[in-house]
Amino acid sequence: MPYHVVLVDPSPSRETLAERLRMQGYVVTTAADAASGAHVALSDPPAVVVADLWMPGISGIQLCRLLRSEPATESVPVVLRGPDQNLRDRFWAERAGAVAYVGSGRMGDLVRTIARAIAASPPQENPFFTQLSGGELDLRDRIAAHLDAALFDSVIASEVRALGVCGSFTRLFDLLTQFVTQVTSYRWLAVQGLRPMSFALHTHPAHRALAEAEARAAFGLGDDVPIVTVEDEDAVDATNGPPVRVADILLGAERVGRIALASRHPSTPHDSDLLRIVARELGGPLRIAALMEESDRLAMMDPLTSLMNRRAFSGAARREFHRLERNGEPLCVLLLDIDNFKVINDKRGHHTGDRVLTALGRLLPGLVRRADVVGRWGGEEFVLLLPGCAAGPGQQQAEDIRAAIAGMVVHDDDNVPMTVTASLGITTFRPGDTVESLIDRADHAMYAAKTAGRNRVVADVE
Repeated sequence: MPYHVVLVDPSPSRETLAERLRMQGYVVTTAADAASGAHVALSDPPAVVVADLWMPGISGIQLCRLLRSEPATESVPVVLRGPDQNLRDRFWAERAGAVAYVGSGRMGDLVRTIARAIAASPPQENPFFTQLSGGELDLRDRIAAHLDAALFDSVIASEVRALGVCGSFTRLFDLLTQFVTQVTSYRWLAVQGLRPMSFALHTHPAHRALAEAEARAAFGLGDDVPIVTVEDEDAVDATNGPPVRVADILLGAERVGRIALASRHPSTPHDSDLLRIVARELGGPLRIAALMEESDRLAMMDPLTSLMNRRAFSGAARREFHRLERNGEPLCVLLLDIDNFKVINDKRGHHTGDRVLTALGRLLPGLVRRADVVGRWGGEEFVLLLPGCAAGPGQQQAEDIRAAIAGMVVHDDDNVPMTVTASLGITTFRPGDTVESLIDRADHAMYAAKTAGRNRVVADVE
């Protein structure tokens, strides 16, 4: 059975071109304009549509986009023709969904392109047909609707891509919810990042528990995965609605997260399209936020001990000072120095000294509370901030830390075990203190401990 080709060409030479194609065994229907060509293609889908790129009224690009969007012709290959060396036209043809762009007058190229397009296109097992009842007016309406949908897609995509400058997952999610609530309404919206694991939920304050349970179920997450929750009345005050929609967030071929939307009832017609676009575009911003957070973390971390570095600890201490001044809570600072650390480096080697520092980096976080702050102050000195801790409990905790260090065993390069001790100074926060003044008092107390024989705690408390 001969293949049917629809040839759309406003020039008088279209019949000459049609005859050349008929000589190749094709059944050719000609049309002088895009509206007529669309009528033919939609009412009786052909094997291929060949059209000029630029035509009066409706262009070949608009015709191609229309045929791509209509169920009757979405799989019909479209070949666009234009000036042979015009790269811009070739680019637009490809972006419009054409299978190929062929230079005008290149008959051999056109014949070969048509044959390849037919061979590559899937057969229509159950074709159906569409009628354009209003002629060119109906065609223009369909093109306008398609362009509106494309514009919606483009605007949503642009807004989501702009989230790449957020710098953190939490801020990205907050701004995402502020944007999405302008486009649709929902009971809750949740995003899960996979590397690193992150989980955030936006919901109405009255339904947090229900929304969190539904979001965890949608992602298959247990209660052990921490969650960031944004609660406000931008989310709908409702407890039921359509089934939750879940979509993968991809970056290239890699899945970097998931997004879930619990629409209100009844749901907005474009919710599925909205979720698809957001999921498609969110991969880049999600990865950028993760990289920026990791960069910030590394900038604030001592690489040898994985504790806060001096800069990060000072910032954390200042924040605690401000909170203390508001709430009137006590605070202790401990400064510890490894005893005879120079001797360890000189006699056992710097690798052994590094092992001692690394071992302390692992030991200290396990000896303090969740609210306490631990950092490497510099060299062999470590500093601990104990918010809400008065002098008595602080001294006891310092003694526990000293004993734990004394019980620690580190092996040198020859696998010979060695014990380590430390001298600790402790002081408490006083009105008007700065980080520097507090550390200075703890430092004096620590040197007093060394003078008194090392491996001990000395306090400078009120």
